[in-house]
Amino acid sequence: MQHFPLSNLPARSAPDSRFTGPVWMQELTSGAMRVTFTPGARTAWHRHPHGQTLLILSGSGLVQKRGEAALSFQAGDVVTVEAGEEHWHGAAPDSVMSHIALQEGQTEWLTQVTDAEYAG
Repeated sequence: MQHFPLSNLPARSAPDSRFTGPVWMQELTSGAMRVTFTPGARTAWHRHPHGQTLLILSGSGLVQKRGEAALSFQAGDVVTVEAGEEHWHGAAPDSVMSHIALQEGQTEWLTQVTDAEYAG
């Protein structure tokens, strides 16, 4: 057994090609990442071959499936994304948001989410 305080795990900036706004990532294990978004920061459109689960740790945010309206979420919520669904997720305009992302396989990154798409 090993114990790793989350505060001791190294954080790195998320790549600008896949995120809009300041975002920090901490790899927890293979397939599990803690991601912290500043207000208004978000992922690009993307999809996962085996789906994704988001465990919302703090703050509030938005998630949107391509072709549908964005949904809001808050700390304590769980968001599940089906395999192959094009989607994005990020912080609400007025909140820092942190989640743990669980997924398997290689993420396919698509286009950036525009300000108009984010605003809904």
